[in-house]
Amino acid sequence: MSNIILIVSGSFVIFMIGAVFVAWFTKDLLVAVLASGVISLISSALFLILQAPDVAITEASIGAGLTTGIFVYVLKKTERFEK
Repeated sequence: MSNIILIVSGSFVIFMIGAVFVAWFTKDLLVAVLASGVISLISSALFLILQAPDVAITEASIGAGLTTGIFVYVLKKTERFEK
């Protein structure tokens, strides 16, 4: 792999770890759901960099899109903040 791909992949991993900490430590459940959607979207970009476009499309549509949408819909029916 070239150096630019390693730099981009490393920065994606750093952003993913940052989103993990946001999802872990926040008391606002909507922020946690959106952070998990960002994690899923970044992982789909990493799959695309690793030349697995079918896995990347599946992760983006199911992981980042559908799952996040369902969680937001369920969150609207319940309380938004953790006690």
